[in-house]
Amino acid sequence: MTTVQTIWVACRALLRNKMRSFLTTLGIVIGVAAVISMSAIGAGARARVSSMFESMGANILIVFSGSSRQGGMRGGQGSQPTLTWADLDRIREDIPDVRYAAPMMGIGAQVMAEGQNWQTQVRGTTADYFGIRNWPAASGEIFGDVDEDAGAKVAVVGQTVVNNLFGEDYNPVGQLIRINNIPFSIIGVAAKKGNNAWGSDEDDVVFVPSSTFRAKLQGGLQQFIPGTIMVGAVSQEATGSAKTAIEKLLRERHRIRPGNEDDFTVRNMSEMASAQQEGARTMTSLLAGIALVSLIVGGIGIMNIMLVSVTERTREIGLRMALGAKPAAILIQFVTEAVVLSVIGGLLGVAAGIGAARYLVTTFDWPLLIEPMFSVIAVGFSGIVGVVFGLYPAWKASRLDPIQALRFE
Repeated sequence: MTTVQTIWVACRALLRNKMRSFLTTLGIVIGVAAVISMSAIGAGARARVSSMFESMGANILIVFSGSSRQGGMRGGQGSQPTLTWADLDRIREDIPDVRYAAPMMGIGAQVMAEGQNWQTQVRGTTADYFGIRNWPAASGEIFGDVDEDAGAKVAVVGQTVVNNLFGEDYNPVGQLIRINNIPFSIIGVAAKKGNNAWGSDEDDVVFVPSSTFRAKLQGGLQQFIPGTIMVGAVSQEATGSAKTAIEKLLRERHRIRPGNEDDFTVRNMSEMASAQQEGARTMTSLLAGIALVSLIVGGIGIMNIMLVSVTERTREIGLRMALGAKPAAILIQFVTEAVVLSVIGGLLGVAAGIGAARYLVTTFDWPLLIEPMFSVIAVGFSGIVGVVFGLYPAWKASRLDPIQALRFE
């Protein structure tokens, strides 16, 4: 028989027991669906992590103050101000791998405008911060060095603040808002950022010049920065060397002796992103491994059913061999049946996996990323499973003695 005829005979044999054939392929369907959906979920999770960290800006380092310790009382990082404004200047001017450096101070405050009020975060910083975060103005402009030097009462607001104070699709540039009853003029609206890697709304914020923040909203600690220092390296490759240089500079400036603990902490956001990416990749590999086990279990099911089929069709096999069919033809027929079962299960599994992935990414609000190569590999692997687990039953069928097979009851 030709290959097409062999496939047709195999399909007819499988259709004689539709329910059994379906249940046999179910293990393959579940295994392939798990592979497709888990790979899509893993790719979506990695893309989500990447987009979140990209929204924070590229090449970012964050310098935190040290921890406090007084008697038996201890506090975490940032609880004891140790970073000075002079430290900020030296980081910006003395380290070649640093492009931007800006203070970041913040308080929660009630903001009012046009009879509306909204509780939000007010942050004091400089124009460098928007360069570090790659965060332009959607309308208006960002405050600059002139505003910083003059202590101007100007503000750049996030889109969430605009929506709650003025309404959607409203341009508030030129309007006044009151922060803790102090009037500020809105000069810009920051471009929409969305949620960050920790789920916080980045657009629920008001930015003011750091000098104004210290003079009008929080009060100063004189030479100490009541917050963190944000640093933007010249490139992603330079973040490591910039971090090392900052640590060396601050240890020298703070007169920390060799062997003593730092009174500051420098965090590399690129390293944090890589760690989260690696975690997502490891979880995807683990889930894919579990899915492959499902495929193997499905293959064992195929072998079991094919052995039962050989027993049930012993007389048919004997008749075919008595009419001249060679053992190779019997072998090919039963292997073909196993492969057809596996491939059909693989195709159904791809469809089920894509459907499951669509549902899951909608639930988790992740991008749907399905690699066509994964689908091809999954279907191909299911075919290989059919060959491997169908070979023994097919070999057993081809080795039957025609006379004994015809006499089988």
